[in-house]
Amino acid sequence: MTREWKDLAALAQLLPAWYDEQARDLPWRVDPNPYSVWISEIMLQQTRVEAVIPYYIRFLRRLPDIAALAQIPDDELMKLWQGLGYYSRARNLKRAAQIICRDHFGEFPGEYDAIRALPGIGDYTAGAVASIAFGQTRAAVDGNALRVFSRLLADGQDISAPAAKKLYARGIAEVMNPDRPGDFNQAVMDIGATVCLPNGAPRCGQCPMNGLCRAYALGIQADLPVKAAKKPRRQEELTVFLLRGSAGEVLLRRRGSSGLLAGLWEFPHVPGLLDAKQAERELTRWGLKAHKLIQLPQQRHVFTHIQWEMAGVEGRVCTQTPLPEGWLWCSPQELAQERPIASAFGFYARRATQDQEEICQKKA
Repeated sequence: MTREWKDLAALAQLLPAWYDEQARDLPWRVDPNPYSVWISEIMLQQTRVEAVIPYYIRFLRRLPDIAALAQIPDDELMKLWQGLGYYSRARNLKRAAQIICRDHFGEFPGEYDAIRALPGIGDYTAGAVASIAFGQTRAAVDGNALRVFSRLLADGQDISAPAAKKLYARGIAEVMNPDRPGDFNQAVMDIGATVCLPNGAPRCGQCPMNGLCRAYALGIQADLPVKAAKKPRRQEELTVFLLRGSAGEVLLRRRGSSGLLAGLWEFPHVPGLLDAKQAERELTRWGLKAHKLIQLPQQRHVFTHIQWEMAGVEGRVCTQTPLPEGWLWCSPQELAQERPIASAFGFYARRATQDQEEICQKKA
């Protein structure tokens, strides 16, 4: 252990003691079994805690164990996940559950390497599950841990570099409490989320570690961590079609089996921001004709590396030909309850279902 990390040895007792008094009250901490820890950690990737809680509760109510997850139909799983984004996470959960049922007799593996080998599980998630659910001395190095320890060490290296993550994983494992590794890791998570903040001024006066923090002593905590600038997002323009049939059903198509939003349902769309006349020509190309199309408000959706700028048109189809494979007419009720729609198309899905609700109310 280097001198810098030796100076943090007091954290072994300090952080679990702080966690006993200040831990956030979160549903997956009530019974930190491997399944609940795993599901929560996957959901928490790229998603705020407040947003995850209702999804977690609903998910565990429908899928209380690994066997249920392994058997759920894909569309139902995607519908459960709808709104959380990064849908590959859900697909990997099911794949991992099937592997656990096949290779581990339905029991979540207890060794770090076996956990790490499951689909969708990286170093951080494996460390979190191994430490919290199995009491193993493994670091869970996420953005919170990198930020907290870069400030504790006044470390100016780029925390997004793989070498930095490996260095921190080794150092944290050396200073963590071997009797309470899960509580140690969760204390770091909570401090990073509520005290040693990623945006805005860190709340150093509330931090139990401020007496050990080199950045705080030097007054440079706001300058850390150092992280390489992200590449600008690629912008794409598209026009989305909200098309209705004679009974109010809406036209959907399924995305391909790979790539962005793989396997989800979507509203038909084409590249470019089209006006109504251009949109009518696209309909003709699909063998469709609609009553007068209306322009919908422009929408934006931001992915990690891509930003969509979306024009929208809406109309009722009056003539149609057999649909291409993977396209279908869907009732608003089925759209709301069964068909998983990417959140990028949330505005159009809400409009499709809300308008139908208004129609039903008027008829009543």
